[in-house]
Amino acid sequence: MTPTSDASAAAQDEPPLADRIAEPTPSVLCDVHQLTGLLPAPAGALWKLAEGGRQLDANLVHLPPRQGVEAHAETELDVLLLVVAGSGVLGTAEGAEPLAGGALIWLPRGCVRSITAHAEGLSYLTVHRRRPGIRIRPSEDGAPSHAH
Repeated sequence: MTPTSDASAAAQDEPPLADRIAEPTPSVLCDVHQLTGLLPAPAGALWKLAEGGRQLDANLVHLPPRQGVEAHAETELDVLLLVVAGSGVLGTAEGAEPLAGGALIWLPRGCVRSITAHAEGLSYLTVHRRRPGIRIRPSEDGAPSHAH
């Protein structure tokens, strides 16, 4: 017989690694129709995906009547946009595209776009790859600088 150390005896009492790792499980996150039914609401996110360990970011965004998001380009991420309530206009370099409930739009990285709500407002879900966290690293002159 060989003596066993306390560490190896403790390891023998632990369940296998596969039994200690929680299985990922699907979950209902919110009811977008219920959230958009609580209008009027200020401009901004009505809901955000906040689960730990995720690879995606998602936001349910509301624009009040006749408000919008100015023209801009997302240089790093493709974005899917799903209109869930209201209507509006997507402005692009090619012109204006009408937005209404159920419209699913792909916004490739680098494209310039704007969004304007019509009289009833506009609520939409955006989904994209999660941005890496901001890291602080030394700049060339030794002072801290921010990096994504």
